[in-house]
Amino acid sequence: MNIRKRSGGGRGSDSVSPSEPLRYATLFILLLGTVSLFADMSYEGAKSISGSYLKTLGATATTVALVSGFGEFIGYGWRVVSGHVTDRTGRYWTIIMVGYAMNLLAIPMLALTGNWYTVAILIVLERMGKAIRAPARDSLLSHAAVQTGRGWAFGVQEALSSVGAMIGPVAIFLVFMAGGGYSNAFLLMGIPAMICLVVLYYTYRRYPRPQMMEPAPANEKTVLPSRFWLYSLAAAFMASGYIDFPLVAYHIQNHALGEDMVIPLLYALAMGADAISAMLLGKIFDHGGPKVLLLVIVPAAFFPMLAFSDSMILIAAGMGLFGLGMGAQESIMRAVVADLAPVGKRATAYGYYNTIFGSFWFMGSTALGVLYDVSIPTMITISIGLQLLFVPVFLMFIRDRSG
Repeated sequence: MNIRKRSGGGRGSDSVSPSEPLRYATLFILLLGTVSLFADMSYEGAKSISGSYLKTLGATATTVALVSGFGEFIGYGWRVVSGHVTDRTGRYWTIIMVGYAMNLLAIPMLALTGNWYTVAILIVLERMGKAIRAPARDSLLSHAAVQTGRGWAFGVQEALSSVGAMIGPVAIFLVFMAGGGYSNAFLLMGIPAMICLVVLYYTYRRYPRPQMMEPAPANEKTVLPSRFWLYSLAAAFMASGYIDFPLVAYHIQNHALGEDMVIPLLYALAMGADAISAMLLGKIFDHGGPKVLLLVIVPAAFFPMLAFSDSMILIAAGMGLFGLGMGAQESIMRAVVADLAPVGKRATAYGYYNTIFGSFWFMGSTALGVLYDVSIPTMITISIGLQLLFVPVFLMFIRDRSG
């Protein structure tokens, strides 16, 4: 790899010598991870109370599931557009900055709302911002990861992201402990949002063209291989049954299982498990390949049995399994996409993958939310069954060695 060092201390000056590509890439990965840390502190902190907040404003379980599911659908579905635009224009940083700004500025605005439909609009806008910036960011991260190992790079990024997602809910818990309400909590989340944007701009100034860390080889294929689509289908089955946290929060409040202030702590527990699993799984992936997913997806699929019980101890255990599954989804499952996609189609690949993933998550979350109002045991059974359909399709992907 040839990384040319720019002279001077102005825009685009490199932070390390071009003779040290591993250190150069590692620092970039850590900076992107720091961006994710503060971003997740903000919007995951808000997410930890969004389900209970919607209920206090009069929303039903179906409404909570619909808002959450549609938000995730937009958050993933719009990425196919963003991915195509990124690869066609090469304007990685512009797209990333626009996305992060929309993603984060919607959070403190939640403090100014007083009805559930305004909250729903802001939640969708926040997810759209994430959709806009995600393919470009993941593409840049994958280019740097050729130096460090993709599992490690995505694992570190997800671990730092999860640390932020753990701190945010704890901060909200402290707001409630101090006698504050939902508005105070959402306003507090505006502070890490601003810090995130500052760190993001600094990263851009130091690394204006990180995609040069993995130049496209000559005569590279320009189409996504058939294995990419098979892998995306496997991920879609898992997504369709993966119940999102707002419905768990709704369940706790609906059955009066604990105080509102306990809910963000449970989400913090899940994010802690997410962080640990992402780091460990990333290293294992770099040595053992994608088969490591089977060690995670099967046990994680059973989290609804615990998370929708009437015992806070079992719910906490369920959140541990929930975090284990999230760690796999956001680290090694993203790393596999980078291995399957040509360099010049990397953002497009992430766009397609996440659109498929998000579409199935939306349909599954909506259906499971409706089932919650009808029969919780039926909802749990279908959730687990859909997730386990990942296994046979994934085994077909492992055995398929075609292009």
